[in-house]
Amino acid sequence: MTDADAAPAIPKPLFAYALLYGGMTCIAGVLGSKQVALGPLAVEAGIFAFLLLVALSSAVAQLYGRPTANRLVRFGFIPLVTAIVLSWIVLELPTDEGMYEPAKEAFPIVLGQSWRLMAAGIVAYGVSMTLNVYIFARLTSLSGRLMLVSGAVASILSQIVDTLIFITVAFLGVRPIGELILGQALAKVVLSIVLVPPLIALLVRLAKSRWLAD
Repeated sequence: MTDADAAPAIPKPLFAYALLYGGMTCIAGVLGSKQVALGPLAVEAGIFAFLLLVALSSAVAQLYGRPTANRLVRFGFIPLVTAIVLSWIVLELPTDEGMYEPAKEAFPIVLGQSWRLMAAGIVAYGVSMTLNVYIFARLTSLSGRLMLVSGAVASILSQIVDTLIFITVAFLGVRPIGELILGQALAKVVLSIVLVPPLIALLVRLAKSRWLAD
């Protein structure tokens, strides 16, 4: 076998980022079971995994182009849906009587979701992540080297759309959603400005480094 035959089918950084991306799609829903307080802001902890998805897709668009980033988003449905199906199966299986007592009650609370929440998460993911890649690619092509500004703007707009879709699909008719949308959107806008640009810069720089590129 020659070196050419042994060469990876995709670049090493893209492979690593795809693995990380798939993991974040799965863990976001679990982390979302906790609401954290960041000063005056209150936000579901799943946003941290979701913002990492935003940064990853933007970095992939910057490094390998918009079509590749769009494929990454589409492939993200596979671990997302698989995690939901496996969670449902495990919740339906009988619980061992010897299981740690507090965990018996906590497990279904953490992993149990209604069909509306599941549908809301899937739809919001697909629309917002696709929108993020589109806006980031367009702004980057228009603004040249202003990658970090493009990343922040794309994240802000896509996260507002994500909030509108998720909360509307999940809670419309169940509870008042106006203040919930406003509070979540504000928190996501602030975090998009603070976290996404440096994450994109780090991921792009890491992909070009000798440590990951070799």
